[in-house]
Amino acid sequence: MSNQASPDLPAILFVWTDVDPEHEQDFNLWYDREHVQERVALPGFVSGVRYRCVQGPRRYLGLYRTRNLAAFRSAEYFQAFQHQTPWSVTNLQRMRNPMRRVCTISAEAGAGRGAWLAVLRLGAQASGDTGAVIRRLGPALLEMDGVIGSRLLTPDQALSTPLPMENPEGRLLDALFLVDASSQAAAQAAAEKAAQALGVAAAEISVLSLSWQLLEQDLPVAQGH
Repeated sequence: MSNQASPDLPAILFVWTDVDPEHEQDFNLWYDREHVQERVALPGFVSGVRYRCVQGPRRYLGLYRTRNLAAFRSAEYFQAFQHQTPWSVTNLQRMRNPMRRVCTISAEAGAGRGAWLAVLRLGAQASGDTGAVIRRLGPALLEMDGVIGSRLLTPDQALSTPLPMENPEGRLLDALFLVDASSQAAAQAAAEKAAQALGVAAAEISVLSLSWQLLEQDLPVAQGH
């Protein structure tokens, strides 16, 4: 698939990382008390959601939905990205094996967020017809009990700059397929069906539980835009 994402589709900032256990408490406090609200308050941002991984290579996932890729090109975003607070600088340096991607939502089925999320990296084998397969697959997954929705994320190469602790060498900007479900079993079953349809190894499936979500309309009036 192309790594040049469409500028007109809704978008997501995808940040997946580990953190040293000795700093985990402060890391979560920073995310929950400063970082998510700071990002959702930026122009064009719609929501921020945090997940904790129960099966997969990294412990914490943050998803920030925006109206489109323009949110990541605004003066306000550059100001926030280039002038992090001291607390942010400290915790960004504490990230281990982070993965940052700015993506468009190239295909979406269903609506709403589930208590469980499955993440499937499509890898280097993803081809130009993957989008067409997923556009057929999404409605089929919705017929499974407990499945709420699915999204295909296509990374934008120019905007997916690495985090400070992310190794820039050999970064694979592959597509990501996300499945929302109301139970862990439903997320796992849907991801297995998707992996089979897409020719991806089941070992690539990660399963995460929802920690909390902040919506744009939840922000205090003084921080609205």
